[in-house]
Amino acid sequence: MKDPMEGGWSRGETFAEFLTRRGVSRREFLTFCGRMAACFAAAAALPGGAPALAEEMAQKLSGARRPGVIYLQLQECTGCLESLLRSGSSPIDRLILEQVSLDYNELLMAPSGDAAEEVLREAAARPHLLLVNGSVPLGAGGAYCTIGGDSAENLLRRAARKADAIMAVGACAEYGCVQAASPNLTGAVGVADIITDRPVINISGCPPIAETITATLTYYLAYGHPPPLDGQGRPLFAYGQRIHDKCPRRASFDAGQFAERFDDENARRGYCLYRLGCKGPATFAPCATVEWNLGQSFPIKAGHPCLGCTERHFYDRMTPFYRRLPGFVVPGLGVEATANTIGVAAVAASVGGVAVHSAATVIARKRTKKAKPETLPLAVLGDAEPPSRDENQKT
Repeated sequence: MKDPMEGGWSRGETFAEFLTRRGVSRREFLTFCGRMAACFAAAAALPGGAPALAEEMAQKLSGARRPGVIYLQLQECTGCLESLLRSGSSPIDRLILEQVSLDYNELLMAPSGDAAEEVLREAAARPHLLLVNGSVPLGAGGAYCTIGGDSAENLLRRAARKADAIMAVGACAEYGCVQAASPNLTGAVGVADIITDRPVINISGCPPIAETITATLTYYLAYGHPPPLDGQGRPLFAYGQRIHDKCPRRASFDAGQFAERFDDENARRGYCLYRLGCKGPATFAPCATVEWNLGQSFPIKAGHPCLGCTERHFYDRMTPFYRRLPGFVVPGLGVEATANTIGVAAVAASVGGVAVHSAATVIARKRTKKAKPETLPLAVLGDAEPPSRDENQKT
């Protein structure tokens, strides 16, 4: 059996030297850069588009040197790393052995006990990239998640001291996810709540698409700094558009054609899933463009509503999952004219699909104490924030 480390990318050589030694052709390398550039160019709106960016990336990536990576898994389910491991288009051997040196990860490494602790100490003493899965529980003095006899918070702080960049991978690491849902019994918070002296790159999702993780790492290798981020610390190339904007069922939404049940005729025709609880109009994610499993599909395309898992506090703010979002008011048709009542004729005769699209982004009814069961609060639509962690713990 061939040694998996044979021919691995050593710390002293450049990426171009490594690829040449491995027999990777210039054409293959440029193809890879082209795929990465296609992800970044649309969000950056750069002159020359993807071709110019691909050439620039090839030049910068050629001189990149292999970084060490510490990959922590705190209070989580391993689903984010499993997503990365199962990715068809970014094999884990390529990611680990060719792009980065994965020095420490509890799930994948062979050492355990004192040997694993020693590996972490040595890796943390050198400059490295820090990737984190899982939330940080602060309740009970950190007793809800301990590794090697120490709390997740202390472990994170030690690993972050000499980190050149920090990536919070998945909703748990971003803000706490299901553990932070009301009443947040473990006091779960995200990485950025602990590491406050530098930017944290948030790769949203439960779990995120693996290609988003790979592309973010590749950008860092090429440029030496994180890609442009949105207001929540997420890479703009992946989270700059709503799922609704690129949804294959978008035409049905604009035409007022909705499935009422999962097994009705409209569902079989591929009509919009908004009335079945789809959160695509309020969710920023690359699912509709990148898709999953080598671009085969994603939930909406497969017939299931989006749950909004890339948005913060989606367990509190997007549930019940199978009830619709607050009604979208369409300008010019009165406050009662919403996406639930407008059909093809009404939209065509008044403001058209463009008005529906623009209104869906920012306008919604505010929730009141006597709100109907089918409504729920969403910050993107102007509703109130969920209760804070402290308030939740008092209840």
